[in-house]
Amino acid sequence: MPRDAWEVAIVAAAIVSLVSIVGTAFYITVIARQKLVVATTTSLYDTGLLDAIEVQFEEKHNIDVYFVSVGTGIALQFAQRGDADMILVHSPSQEFAFLEGGYGVNRKIIAYNFFVIVGPNTDPAGIRGLSVTEGLSAIVSKGRNLQALWVSRGDNSGTHSKEKHLWDAAGFDWEEIRDELDWFIETGSGMGSTLKTANELQAYTLADIGTFLAYTSADPNLIPNLIELVTREDELLNVYSAIAINQTLHKEANFQGAITFIKFLISKDGQYLIEEYGKDKYDKSLFFPAVDLLQSNADPILAQMIRDFAFFENSECPPQYRSMYPELYDV
Repeated sequence: MPRDAWEVAIVAAAIVSLVSIVGTAFYITVIARQKLVVATTTSLYDTGLLDAIEVQFEEKHNIDVYFVSVGTGIALQFAQRGDADMILVHSPSQEFAFLEGGYGVNRKIIAYNFFVIVGPNTDPAGIRGLSVTEGLSAIVSKGRNLQALWVSRGDNSGTHSKEKHLWDAAGFDWEEIRDELDWFIETGSGMGSTLKTANELQAYTLADIGTFLAYTSADPNLIPNLIELVTREDELLNVYSAIAINQTLHKEANFQGAITFIKFLISKDGQYLIEEYGKDKYDKSLFFPAVDLLQSNADPILAQMIRDFAFFENSECPPQYRSMYPELYDV
């Protein structure tokens, strides 16, 4: 073969080899990347925290994370059908039923903050400074006299579940008062929409503090009529947990990806990210890390509050609801 022909052949072979290498690299980095679907609450998503978590997590792992932002009740339904690989939610009673039903495993408490009762700056029910029970009682009294309004999410979310618990603790049957349509309004939608409705009607509502701060800081004109009125009460504790889908029930679920994500959330990097998120913008944390608090018992009163509210059978995840990975509970 002539020298020129050899050179052409060598160059062609090199090009083919390079294309093959590039193609393989593309497959490994793009096509072969795992996909992880996380069904989560609007209260986590609306704050922007999950976007920050996604960026850091994907930088470290060959996994693309997709968040489905809905209320806790719908997130649990997605997971039960196998339409998600894991959940991030904040309703312990619903989470326990989810574990008991065999749908999820390896629950880990990752963070906490507090709900807050917000309302019009005129505060027609006079609840500022009252306890949760006193505040809700005052709202009912004024509401029945057509002097105050309450807006409920009414969507079976974690926030809605908390609201119903608070009404019950205050001595009111939620199923009964929801029929008092002159003052009790249900949106059937997420936290952001509910806050906007409460703002427009100058009504009271229950919100997670993270979403409330995110909305008030995003635009002073977004919900200008609402202010915090009842805050930091023990009864307003809000605890967030991660649960992997039971791979024996849904074999197609990305169980390994879910565990990898949970490990990131409870790692020092993940917990630091949770603690620092929002400080530069809001001058305080929107969420607080829970892993070290529960392990070290640095604040025994707060740690016990979380245990009392969010533990099942004296554990964040009783042994019968764990699947492999014992190191999750040795963090």
